[in-house]
Amino acid sequence: MKTLISLFVVFSLPLVVLCQNTGTTPKNPKDVNFNVVKQQEPYYPAGDQALYSYISNNIIYSDSAKAKLIDSNVMVSFDVLPDSTLSNILIISGPGYGINDEVLRLFKPLKYAPGMMNGVKIKMNTMLSIPVRAH
Repeated sequence: MKTLISLFVVFSLPLVVLCQNTGTTPKNPKDVNFNVVKQQEPYYPAGDQALYSYISNNIIYSDSAKAKLIDSNVMVSFDVLPDSTLSNILIISGPGYGINDEVLRLFKPLKYAPGMMNGVKIKMNTMLSIPVRAH
C-alpha cells in the first residue's frame, strides 16, 4: 500500500508543479480580452427612470387630450445606430390626440448607448412603452 501511495505522489507531483501560476502572463497576440462587452442591447445612458422623467416633464398635451383625460401608453419602435443616434422612430400604438406626435418630437434628439454584437457596435431595433397621463 505504501508503494502505491508513493507512486501516486511521485507521478502527481509534476502535475501540481506545472499547474501553479507563476504570476506572469505571457503576451500572446491571440489572447482574447474578456473585458470587452460581447453582446449588449441598446439602452438610455442615464437610465430608464431618467428617460421617463424627461418625457413626462417635456411632453405638451393638446387641449383635446386634456379634455379626454388620456391615461394610456405609447408604444415606440426605433433603431439605435452605432453612433448613438436614433432613426426610423415609429409609433406602433398610441392614443392619438396629438400625443403620438409629441412622443416622436421628444425622441428625435435622444442619444442611446448602441447595441453591441461580438464587441462591435451595431444598428439595433428597440421598442418601448411610454406611459402618458394628460390630466
